Amino acid sequence: MTTTPKDRPAHVVRDSYDALAAVVGPLGEEESWLPTDCTGWAVRDLVFHLLADAQRALVALNTPAAGPSDRDAVTYWRDWTPDPVGAAHGRRWNRVAASMFPDFGELRELYLETAAATVAAAAATEPGRRVSTQGHVLTAGDLMTTLGVEVTVHHLDLTVALPTAPGPSPAGLTAVRATLDGLLGRPVPLAWDDEHYARAATGRVPLTDTERDALGPDADRLPLFS
Repeated sequence: MTTTPKDRPAHVVRDSYDALAAVVGPLGEEESWLPTDCTGWAVRDLVFHLLADAQRALVALNTPAAGPSDRDAVTYWRDWTPDPVGAAHGRRWNRVAASMFPDFGELRELYLETAAATVAAAAATEPGRRVSTQGHVLTAGDLMTTLGVEVTVHHLDLTVALPTAPGPSPAGLTAVRATLDGLLGRPVPLAWDDEHYARAATGRVPLTDTERDALGPDADRLPLFS
């Protein structure tokens, strides 16, 4: 029997977080200033953002909700459509907050230990349990899938100037594809590999005219989230 990200959500968290930790762990001060695919953010800024998301995950996994669920692993992302003003404010806040770590090594180690704690918390949480995050209620399993998707997309962002860094986990990329297909409402009608699909459908790379023709009216719906 073939398993999917929905069947094994804690494994998606583990595999995607472990893959990113393999990138972050060896990074030094010089690498921390390299650019990423997130506008205005260096590596250290994105690592701080990932730290904040791992902290949010820990809180969410330990915040039971009475329900009913109003989001799942796909519909969660409908709140994260492009918002230029909000994005600019978020970039500015994140850069200022990240600058409070004068030594990247401190930030790196805090991220790694927090990410490891998130992986452990996910493994110990019943996937069907309802939890709360970002003002919504969803099952812990669906939350775990969103965490794997977030980390996997940012893994691609983090490594644009790190050509020898290991790539995202297959489980994370599978979760990203399933999420994007769910938001699109059908499997994407293009022979995109998982990494290109993740970048194109979230606005990291522009569509070609050929791709726009293949997508038809759906081309104007991209990015599906940012």
